[in-house]
Amino acid sequence: MSKEYEYIVVTERDGLGFIELNRPKVLNAINRPMVSELVHAFEAFDRNDSVKVIVLSGKGRAFAAGADIDEMAEDGAIDLELLNQFTEWDRLAWIKKPIIGAVQGFALGGGFELALCCDLLFASEDASFGFPEVNLGVMPGAGGTQRLTKLIGKSRAMEWLLSGDMFTATQALEWGVINRSIPKELLIEETERFARKLATKPPLSLRLIKESVHKAVDSSIYEGMQYERKNFYLLFASEDQKEGMNAFVEKRKPDFKGK
Repeated sequence: MSKEYEYIVVTERDGLGFIELNRPKVLNAINRPMVSELVHAFEAFDRNDSVKVIVLSGKGRAFAAGADIDEMAEDGAIDLELLNQFTEWDRLAWIKKPIIGAVQGFALGGGFELALCCDLLFASEDASFGFPEVNLGVMPGAGGTQRLTKLIGKSRAMEWLLSGDMFTATQALEWGVINRSIPKELLIEETERFARKLATKPPLSLRLIKESVHKAVDSSIYEGMQYERKNFYLLFASEDQKEGMNAFVEKRKPDFKGK
């Protein structure tokens, strides 16, 4: 990837695209230029056929401790309306490839909203999550009230959003916010291991499974099943479907091409 980034570090290896938040001195506080860089990097990996899975992490002691308050402290309502900054965040939901987040330390406010944009979340055992915006006289604005509520239900989401309290990796695992709680020293290793496992799967299947699961969140069971069925049929037009089934019959390892 040729673009030089100021606020993130982007690398690629073994079929994986890595994006690391890189403002460790301010616990990776998310400012607007960082969001622009994130969107650019995610979209570039999404178009890169050699990348199968994207891994998101933060450098230093935290994943991201929130939005950059200094950047927005003097903004007015009309300033924000005209800036329309959250349209960039919306583009993260359009990424077709699986995104795995590796969360260590704090994932708060905008940092938690960014984590919730991932398809899978692995967290260190010392990780803390929360939306402290209410303590600043504001509220989440990049999807926090929506994604958290859909994930853990109204009552639990309301408790944490209204109080601004933090909750632990143990609670996050119990409530289904994260997939795994991992010792801090093994977090990146275990996340990469799982990402490499996904990278061996047929890319079109990963893409359409992700689409179908997201459809399920906002649809009736009937609508979701119709969508799933169309995607199921569509995969039978792929070379990977033929390869996968032939390999199964021939008792050999499949060689998926993403076609």
